[in-house]
Amino acid sequence: MAPLLILRGIQLTFGGHPLLNGADLSVSEGERLCLVGRNGSGKSTLLKIAAGMVQPDKGDRDLKRGISIRYLPQEPDLSGFATTLAYVEAGLGPHDDAYRARYLLEQLGLTGAEEPGHLSGGEIRRAALARTLAPQPDVLLLDEPTNHLDLPLIEWLEATLKESRSAQVLISHDRRFLTNLSRTTIWLDRGATRRLDQGFGAFEVWRDDVLEQEELARHKLDRKIAMEEDWVRYGVSGRRKRNQKRLADLHTMKRTRREDRGSLGDVAMPEVGGEMSAKLVVEAKAVSKSYGDRAIVKDFSLRVMRGDRIGIVGPNGAGKTTLLNLLNGSLAPDQGTVRQGANLETVTLDQSRDSLDPMTTLQDALTGGHGDHVAVNGESRHVIGYMRDFLFDPNQARVRVSVLSGGERGRLMLARALAKPSNVLILDEPTNDLDLETLELLQETLANYPGTVLLVSHDRDFLDRTIDRLIAYDGPGKWTVYAGGYSDMIAQRGHGVEARATQKIAPAKEAKEASREPPRAPSKGKLSFKDAHALKTLPERIKTLEAEIAKLKAKLATPDLFARDPRAFAATASALETAGAALAAAEDEWLAVEMRREELEG
Repeated sequence: MAPLLILRGIQLTFGGHPLLNGADLSVSEGERLCLVGRNGSGKSTLLKIAAGMVQPDKGDRDLKRGISIRYLPQEPDLSGFATTLAYVEAGLGPHDDAYRARYLLEQLGLTGAEEPGHLSGGEIRRAALARTLAPQPDVLLLDEPTNHLDLPLIEWLEATLKESRSAQVLISHDRRFLTNLSRTTIWLDRGATRRLDQGFGAFEVWRDDVLEQEELARHKLDRKIAMEEDWVRYGVSGRRKRNQKRLADLHTMKRTRREDRGSLGDVAMPEVGGEMSAKLVVEAKAVSKSYGDRAIVKDFSLRVMRGDRIGIVGPNGAGKTTLLNLLNGSLAPDQGTVRQGANLETVTLDQSRDSLDPMTTLQDALTGGHGDHVAVNGESRHVIGYMRDFLFDPNQARVRVSVLSGGERGRLMLARALAKPSNVLILDEPTNDLDLETLELLQETLANYPGTVLLVSHDRDFLDRTIDRLIAYDGPGKWTVYAGGYSDMIAQRGHGVEARATQKIAPAKEAKEASREPPRAPSKGKLSFKDAHALKTLPERIKTLEAEIAKLKAKLATPDLFARDPRAFAATASALETAGAALAAAEDEWLAVEMRREELEG
């Protein structure tokens, strides 16, 4: 299939530093690519070159005649437009469906009458998505499309992009989003691109193998240089004519080694921890909290024990941060009690980053403006070394926070939070703008953290990798605790996080059809299709879970299992807990549906 868009040998230099050095990109009809790489590696710049917005120093851009492209920037600009609808309609071509603009705005939770000057970051992102998707172009270039979106909208966007016939190039730090959508991976590393003809799910193993092979090649080159230098010092005289080529080869190898930057440095997360807390960290009993007539939390109970990793998920505006503040004691409940354990040292990483003074320097933000050393878990470290741990260049020490990128500000917040001794970590959207490598190392840090973690996140993959219990929004004021991560929650209740609005966001197959056929309410006296399906399938699921639990219990009853294989014992116990929670959820769901059926049938 002939490519729609081709970039060849793209080179671009910023401030004397080569950002792109021979980068290539080819996009064919219907292809779905993800573009991955470190923060600052040039992904957004390459996407802008693909969109025709930036001219490279060298290289070619070929676009098939008649092909339409739409580009979603990281920071959309709505200035000059009276309403969000006017902004979206301005992106339509002469033959595009004008209704689709209004339809997509409604799907994204906007009316079209909003004034751009009064929009939040999330609302700006949603309006920009509607403008980009409305024309249904041949090629979609999406730079961080999930930024500022909550889980219901992320899952709606996934479904919409899966249905789209447009070729897609995606930049995102959301690993689950990339895994679910991409079929090809382009890795931008040290200015050049590598192509993997598989989706993002295969990327991490492939990347690690490539880096391992590069490290082996560098090690071989270092050994060869050492051998040649030994020959120069102790071997046959280098002045003889027949040996001049060998000397020249040695100089070439040294130059190659100097120019080979190798893989970019790794984030080195410090060891985190403080004095051990009491076994009971938090106990909430029948807690309720309302603002006016709106219930945020109703009759919620939870025990948090030392070492627990608990996630909180829900749509924007559901009250995740309020629930977090109730649990950490910074907000008093209207009803019920919250008891804090003894000897708690809590460190909080908030999503707003308001605690960062934009006018202070990076060094002062880490040291508190006191000298050039930072206290990391009670030990003094030079600020430059600590900066390097989080991938900051020493030259950035005097750079103001205001000029840092979103990813750099995220790393700075992490560096400040993890320097403090703690036994409870409260993380509110910690993964925002973090690149994949930093996410992996944060994940490892949390895995090795000896204390307790309370985590709010929209990153499904990160939740699956870090938590053992999940508190999920289940309707106005209702929060339910599930064993396991986000995927385990879906397995237990059959769906992800629902939107807070009464009308559920659904993927759009045809805007006009959706507008002409409003959703019908279930008729009285008859179960909805969802309830009827649940009533039919749940008994079999309950039977399967009961059989699974019986097998797990039998395995745990093996007399020498713990002594022979402690890991297998722990894994079996964990699986038993998960299966037990799934069984309880299935039985509760069946009972609720059965009661509705009896009520309808009189």
